[in-house]
Amino acid sequence: QLQLVESGGGLVQPGGSLRLSCTASGFTLDAYASGWFRQAPGKEREGGSCINRSGGGTNYADSVKGRFTISRDKAKRTVYLEMNNLKPEDTAVYYCAAALSVGQDRCLMMRPFYSSWGQGTQVTVSS
Repeated sequence: QLQLVESGGGLVQPGGSLRLSCTASGFTLDAYASGWFRQAPGKEREGGSCINRSGGGTNYADSVKGRFTISRDKAKRTVYLEMNNLKPEDTAVYYCAAALSVGQDRCLMMRPFYSSWGQGTQVTVSS
């Protein structure tokens, strides 16, 4: 079974940067699309970014577009989320997710698309 472990969260000041990592075990990510979601207190879990199984296609929510970058290192079985110009409203628990991708090489920022989830890592943006 594919297992995902996130790391890299922490406390950062507004305008700062963080890089989250999500490392897979059990399987390689070659056949999987990957995504990053986040959940703020009292809110629904929302999709922020995703990358297709080939790594050639990405999608971003409007709230993070231009500030966040998703990437993947297949050899390291790791998906990254580079977050720049962080804002207090980015404060949330961040989750990575993976979806076995067959047929069309795509990714979606919709929770039902993904079957494997990490345990989450806290990101707090505050001065």
